[in-house]
Amino acid sequence: MNNNAVNVASSDDMFSTPFLLGSVGAPFIIGMAVGYFAKKMLKTALFIGGGIIVMLFVSEYYGIVRIDDAGLQHAADAATDAAKSSSSFLVNRLSSITSKGVSASVGFFAGFKLA
Repeated sequence: MNNNAVNVASSDDMFSTPFLLGSVGAPFIIGMAVGYFAKKMLKTALFIGGGIIVMLFVSEYYGIVRIDDAGLQHAADAATDAAKSSSSFLVNRLSSITSKGVSASVGFFAGFKLA
């Protein structure tokens, strides 16, 4: 048995701790934090938007304003499109963190499901 043989992981080793932390661990955590934040902000926006819509319905009931159903649906469609575009922007940005981009994107979706 050779005592001079030392098991040293090179920087090219895919299963070494530094490689996994830099290429998989840190981007996953970043993606998870961004996904968690995005989910919380979406819930907050939905809560505030729902409150505004309820106030509009109450105002319409008392004859203060008149709400057009088509206009309300158009506003909801515009908000949905804005949420989709911001979500795709975040995922595209996170996918550029690592060479493959899979770790950060998976972290985003995990963080989004976490909240």
